[in-house]
Amino acid sequence: MSGTATIIVAAGAGKRFGEMKQFAYLRAKPVLEWTLERFQAHPEVEAVVLVLPDEQDLKHYRMRYAKIVDIVRGGEKRQDSVWQGFRILTASAPEVVLVHDGARPLVDAGLISRVIAAARADGAAVPVLPIEDTIKEIRDGRVAGTVDRTLLARAQTPQGFRYDVLKKALDAARRDRFYGTDEAALVERVGLAVTAVAGDPRNIKITTPIDIPIAEALLDA
Repeated sequence: MSGTATIIVAAGAGKRFGEMKQFAYLRAKPVLEWTLERFQAHPEVEAVVLVLPDEQDLKHYRMRYAKIVDIVRGGEKRQDSVWQGFRILTASAPEVVLVHDGARPLVDAGLISRVIAAARADGAAVPVLPIEDTIKEIRDGRVAGTVDRTLLARAQTPQGFRYDVLKKALDAARRDRFYGTDEAALVERVGLAVTAVAGDPRNIKITTPIDIPIAEALLDA
């Protein structure tokens, strides 16, 4: 495959949400279906691998989203789930692989396009947002200093990688039994550069119940 494939990770238990947030309703449909619609509609995305707590829903999702090529069961941790999805792409080896949180239902086409372009050109890309609040370093309940927030950013998904770059990073992490907080961290760990692209403040992650009304308000904005 010469194009772009997306791994949508939606296998989390949703402990902070109180239930599986990817199946919580946002307006009239589950959060995950909002997410799937965004990638189904994007002209550069050719294939989607969906990672779920249970892979038995393949027929249901493939009937509604033609780009889904497979559904796999997630692993113990998010990184394990990404690996399970990535294995499905081994035979096709797409040029670019995106990894996206199933609980980010408001991702827009422009952001997806920016990440694809940067990943294709540079090997790896992550969308980021500037930090607006003052950041304090806390030790033992006391402020130990103020961090220069201009050097920091909040990472979002989708994160994008050339196939060989993500494979090298995932293989190294599995070999060393290393777990990172996102895929970009794994790429950084093997000494490869990651390009920062402009994120989108609307691209929120559903994490706690309060995020549902926030997402609804953003849909109306």
